[in-house]
Amino acid sequence: MQTQSQKTQHTPTFVDTVSYRPGAVILYPGQSDMLYRVASGLVRVHTMDDDGNGLTLRYVKPGEYFGEEALAGMPRAYFAEAVTDSSVDVINPALMTSEENLVVTTHLVRTLERAYESIYRLVGKRLRARIAGELLELKDTALATRLESGETMIYATHDELAAAVGSVRETVTKVVGELGREGVISAGYGKITLKDEAALRDIAAG
Repeated sequence: MQTQSQKTQHTPTFVDTVSYRPGAVILYPGQSDMLYRVASGLVRVHTMDDDGNGLTLRYVKPGEYFGEEALAGMPRAYFAEAVTDSSVDVINPALMTSEENLVVTTHLVRTLERAYESIYRLVGKRLRARIAGELLELKDTALATRLESGETMIYATHDELAAAVGSVRETVTKVVGELGREGVISAGYGKITLKDEAALRDIAAG
């Protein structure tokens, strides 16, 4: 794991700010006593099934928290991995003020709402809608870049999309190809350009 510690001048709540390179594992399953907040970049929270297949649980954007189980002294059952160059604030829950606790509680409520939406997509929607919804979710993360044309390009592989939507790469590749032929997106190696976001939103809602 590659990390680079950076000393910070914050309140005693903060233990440190740590920088991670893409692919670095920040947290492993196990006990935790610290809370984490993404300062910059993007972090993926994921788990694995009994067959070793990865499943993305959520992405954590700047200003959002992960490692919330430390607030209740519960063990962690997932991995957290830097998707891009990322800086993460390490926070000691025992030193948090009431205002900081309220901020984290509000975050937890929003995270739960997003989890409900993700479960609904996985269970109640076809793969085509799930992929469209995931691409729209990723367009506001560090994986996305704005092109001169005004279109958004997302750096994501078919394997990463499959892990996020609960499918396999071969099936995701087929659906991505269909969306490309319809002119909704264009796909290259490790990147997908959103050509028609309105059509994507319609597909995601279907």
